[in-house]
Amino acid sequence: MTKRRTFLKNTSLLGLTPLIPNFNLLNINDKVKTAHIGVGGMGKSDLNDIASHKNVEVFALCDVDNKALIEAGKLFPNAKLFKDYREMLKNIHDEIDAVIVSTPDHTHAPASIMAMNLNKHVYCQKPLTHHVSEARKMKKLAEEKNLITQMGIQVHSFYDYKLATLLIKSGIIGKVSTVRAWCPKNWGYDGPAPIGEDSIPNSLDWNLWLGTAKERPYKEKIYHPGMWRKIVDFGCGTLGDMGVHIFDTPYNALELDVPITIKNKCRKPNNFGFPEKNYVEYVFPGTKYTTDTLTWIWEDGKGSPRKHKDLKLPNGDKLPLQGAMFMGEKGKLLLPHFMELPKLIVNNKYMDFDVSKFVENGDLSEIPVRDYGKESHLHYHQFIDACLGKDECTAPFSYSSRLTETILLGVIAGRFPGKTLHWDNSKAKFEEDEANIYLDSTYRNF
Repeated sequence: MTKRRTFLKNTSLLGLTPLIPNFNLLNINDKVKTAHIGVGGMGKSDLNDIASHKNVEVFALCDVDNKALIEAGKLFPNAKLFKDYREMLKNIHDEIDAVIVSTPDHTHAPASIMAMNLNKHVYCQKPLTHHVSEARKMKKLAEEKNLITQMGIQVHSFYDYKLATLLIKSGIIGKVSTVRAWCPKNWGYDGPAPIGEDSIPNSLDWNLWLGTAKERPYKEKIYHPGMWRKIVDFGCGTLGDMGVHIFDTPYNALELDVPITIKNKCRKPNNFGFPEKNYVEYVFPGTKYTTDTLTWIWEDGKGSPRKHKDLKLPNGDKLPLQGAMFMGEKGKLLLPHFMELPKLIVNNKYMDFDVSKFVENGDLSEIPVRDYGKESHLHYHQFIDACLGKDECTAPFSYSSRLTETILLGVIAGRFPGKTLHWDNSKAKFEEDEANIYLDSTYRNF
């Protein structure tokens, strides 16, 4: 461990990148020393699940809100405490192995890229980035440095989602033409931008919370601690929050890449908050698991989804609160979100399916897993085991960056309600020039 860290430190100081494949991997019995950026809210869950691995040593904690930092510090009294991730990484980068990024969306890329430039493995919450350009940069950097990476889409590792993926790939409903997905959550803000400013809480470093985003006055109950998902400069709306989870299985099972066209039917943009209701239609090039093209439709907001023949269930059953429906040549597959098994529907009747072959092949561990408390840590432990050379991540940046790019293209389409945008994958730009300004943003010096 000492030789490895000394090597990485020296090469970093020289401006060099270690080129030896797998040199970043630890020995199987080593302790993975982790540094956590963001330890409140979801960050607290990430911290606890990562720390539950027997080979993890929580080395450092960082949060811009001192309340969250102190609370986390009580759980890990030996950890070093920081409020600025830049200072943390600068001071201890030669003492840590992996960085966990659990911040608002706009800070994902700046923090992750800094960590990767210091040759650290990175676990980053979803969506991977706030802008398309960042997603491509993170994918490229992770590959160049041969780092272990994982995006925080925990249900990706749950039994229900792995089963649905295996069923689709087995051809149980034939080639898929359409996927409909929905979520009634409202991470939108249709009202006017707030005016004035409120006193900044003593515990909060507002400048550090804003980070690379443009400067603005603090307003109570608008941004921190949890409302930032609704705001264009910081989050990605309901699509960026829940769409990543719910679309992950179709994206994975059908082996999709990025779409050809995107259209979002929503209210006119107000340049402050995301629409409270979105109806997004993507068209993808076909794969071996789809028809010539694949249509994915996303609905969010109160009352979602609207009635449609594709969503009709046998026996007059009600749809789950959120989920996805796969429409195939031989039938359809319903995947609720979450904690429910997928359901096969043929000729408006529920049909049984045999999963024993998946168990025999080692793709599924048991039939079925109903202990979701136990399953919650699997995605995190997979990342740690990958750092130790014992496993491979199933949502690395090579995969999750493309999924994130797809989601973000739908978010951008919300700027042009009802207009079909055409995406050029090779050029990483829209045919519609007016949409390209939203692919990137200028970072504020803070």
